[in-house]
Amino acid sequence: MNNNLDNLKRFLESIKTIGFFGRLFGWKKIKNQLIDASTDLQKVITNSENLQETVSKLEVTTNGLNKDLEKAKEELIRKDSAIGKLNLTIQDSASKISSFTSDLSAAQTTIKSHEGQINSLSSDNRILSEKNTQFTLDNKKLAENAATNTQTISDLTKRKNELDIELAKTQRDLNSVQIESSEIKKQNTQLLKDDEFRKEQHSNSLAALQKIQDQIQNERSKEIEERNLAGIERMRKLKETWSNHQEAVSIAIKSLCQKHTVEYVIKVPFKGDPDNTLMICNEHVVFDAKSPGSDDLTNFPNYLKDQAEKAKKYAKQENVKTDIFFVIPSNTLESLEVFVHRYSDHNVYVIPVHALEPIILSLKKIEEYEFAEQLSPEDRENICRVLGRFAHLSKRRIQVDSFFAKQFIELAYKCEADLPKDILESVIDFERAGVLNPPLERRAKAIPLAELEKENKKNNQDATGRGILIADENISKTLNDLPLYKSSND
Repeated sequence: MNNNLDNLKRFLESIKTIGFFGRLFGWKKIKNQLIDASTDLQKVITNSENLQETVSKLEVTTNGLNKDLEKAKEELIRKDSAIGKLNLTIQDSASKISSFTSDLSAAQTTIKSHEGQINSLSSDNRILSEKNTQFTLDNKKLAENAATNTQTISDLTKRKNELDIELAKTQRDLNSVQIESSEIKKQNTQLLKDDEFRKEQHSNSLAALQKIQDQIQNERSKEIEERNLAGIERMRKLKETWSNHQEAVSIAIKSLCQKHTVEYVIKVPFKGDPDNTLMICNEHVVFDAKSPGSDDLTNFPNYLKDQAEKAKKYAKQENVKTDIFFVIPSNTLESLEVFVHRYSDHNVYVIPVHALEPIILSLKKIEEYEFAEQLSPEDRENICRVLGRFAHLSKRRIQVDSFFAKQFIELAYKCEADLPKDILESVIDFERAGVLNPPLERRAKAIPLAELEKENKKNNQDATGRGILIADENISKTLNDLPLYKSSND
């Protein structure tokens, strides 16, 4: 009898410990374990039915043996009764023989007359003795058979008790299996309900997702349409701005000239017809307005380059400043990469409209300091000090950057030479994935000193928080000890 319940126990343990994701994604495994557990349960039920059938057969056999024993006992009782009767008959015969013997002397004649009767009685006595002997032998055989039947009944009773114990144990196992099977059916029902709920929830989620997707698609289409309309409107405004750009530049320059008392030349005394001309330091400064001819800005840089070359016709004229300015719309700056065109005879600077005022003021400032003699000694000393400081800091920065560049190059070579091959390959992969984005410099946008100072202070605080010692005085002293120029001995 095979009562191996490992699959059933394993299934019950899986049901007890299964989680939510196990129910969602491990259903196939649970289904296979349930099939194995059902097979084990069917084996247990089959074994139990076989045991019950065996017990029934043994009970039938025991009942038959008990009936045979009862019959043997009844036969033995009947034979004992017959023997008792025969004994009584023998006793009566013996008493009669004694009576006849005592009366023999007195009635010999009677004996003679009754000799035949005595012979008959002797014959009967002999026959009864033989029967008594036979009954004694039969009684012994019945006693032996009764003892054998008693031993058989005892063995059968013992076996019956063993089978009853085994049947009780099997019944307990069957009850336990039935309880576990009931629990499994309940859990299976619950799992089916959960699966139905999960399917319903999945269907609802898909419907909601489809609804959201449709809504997003509609919003996206609406957004694209609005963006296209906005782009069309923006291009319309750009075209309108570009078509009025020359007039707007002239109005802006005339307004600035009037504001800062700069001479605006209406009719130039040289060959050519520039859009706007200013008289600064006895030189004609040309400000030509340039704008794209269409909404396609890809050809605008080439157009400016061509016009910059042709601007030589102004620069070679007498009393015309070789620095010529092209004034472009501010919204075309992003399409340009080159803002200064340098040639052997002249330079062309591409500037937006809002940069006109600082450029005109700077040119006017040069006019104020046209001759160094007009500067006071203190002003000249301050200018020289500032310029010298800028030169020193620039060269010092170049020197320090060159030093660190050399150290970084040596470190890179050392990494390639000393690192293991697998680690070096991983480092190269991370190097390729890394991106270093320095701050982007934009045209016509000043860099405030307050912002730089604030950023520097924040970096110093971060370094101090990480335990990095930053002593500006020591760093300055150490850097100052480094020679900037070669000594005369070298």
